[in-house]
Amino acid sequence: MRVDLAYGTGGLVVDLPDDRTTVITPVARPAAPDEAAELRRALREPVAGPPLRERVRPGQTVAISACDGTRPQPRHLMIPAILAELDGVTDLDDVVILVATGTHRGNSADELRKMFGDEVVDAVRIVNHDARDSSSLRWMGRHGKDVPVWLNREWAEADVRITTGFVEPHFFAGFSGGPKLVAPGLAALETVLTLHDAARIGDPRATWGVIEGNPVHDDVRAIAAATGVTFALDVVLDREQRIVRAFGGDLPQMHAAATAAARAVAMRPVAEPFDVVVTTNAGFPLDQNLYQSVKGMSAAAQVVKPGGTIICAAECQDGFPDHGSYREVLTSAASPDALFEEISRRAETVPDQWQVQIQARIQRTARVIMHTSYMSDADLAEAHLEQTGDIGRTVHGLPGRVCVLPEGPMTIPYLTP
Repeated sequence: MRVDLAYGTGGLVVDLPDDRTTVITPVARPAAPDEAAELRRALREPVAGPPLRERVRPGQTVAISACDGTRPQPRHLMIPAILAELDGVTDLDDVVILVATGTHRGNSADELRKMFGDEVVDAVRIVNHDARDSSSLRWMGRHGKDVPVWLNREWAEADVRITTGFVEPHFFAGFSGGPKLVAPGLAALETVLTLHDAARIGDPRATWGVIEGNPVHDDVRAIAAATGVTFALDVVLDREQRIVRAFGGDLPQMHAAATAAARAVAMRPVAEPFDVVVTTNAGFPLDQNLYQSVKGMSAAAQVVKPGGTIICAAECQDGFPDHGSYREVLTSAASPDALFEEISRRAETVPDQWQVQIQARIQRTARVIMHTSYMSDADLAEAHLEQTGDIGRTVHGLPGRVCVLPEGPMTIPYLTP
């Protein structure tokens, strides 16, 4: 059986055993025949509340939050759609686009042009949020379960605040999009560290597809509600990252509708666990580094047997990456068990420890093998991981039933009772 895995920009074809392999993909949904028209519909016919244009008055300042370059958001379509709706009401000099980096690095000028398109970059001011720059942050109070909240000053002080994102299952926040474009996207480092502390990440409800009762998402929603969002726009995408459906309007109702659509597409029931699970990190831009690839591992971990094997294909052109604290935390102990125990006891949260906590938890019960194009065997050994140059050969050499998630975390299998 030949299976095409989402990998980098070109994909990866693997040969797997015909008689014992099950392939699980999202439910097929056709892309909107006219993506621009679908976005206009969402802006003019929102899930809840008035259309965008009716919420904005001449002379008001507008801040638009958008995903950073590690996310496949169709910014080049979504932002122009919003600007077109505001044409004649808002002066472009009064608009700022804030790249909701969270604790990630800012995007370069070249990356911004690829993300937003030349026309937007040349017409509108774009700012990379910096969670570590106190001068760019404003204190907003304590919200949720005693979360200290600082947000991007330009966002907090804008008259009109618009979130834009895309919705898919998220490995500890339940679903992406919506309120995450406020916090952690535009939050201070201290706020992010609190939202990602060991207790919240370690809670069994902090997992794929769970929002209500999820300690991470509960606090994220509370922050957005307390600090205010004027209008929210999210999309659900297909495998080619085309818009299937757009949702706009008041944030809570909009995000509930978008998550219901994403759940119907991505969450797939499975009757029993597998001995081997082959996964990906959904290709570029999500598989740019090992840090992001923990999501693919986590998707596979939902249906792998205890003691089973996960094989994750992620190009990792950005390595660990070199920025951030992931590599430092990941290599600070001799084994996944030691890492997990140390982080679980930690009173003070360290940047990126949440990704290591989840990775270590997975590796405590399953063997994890990577296939990358840019990381050496030594690099992966440092990360407590193995590498294979030939996924098919490795799988053929392993016993038992095989599951394949060609699109990685775009498909979340779950065991039925």
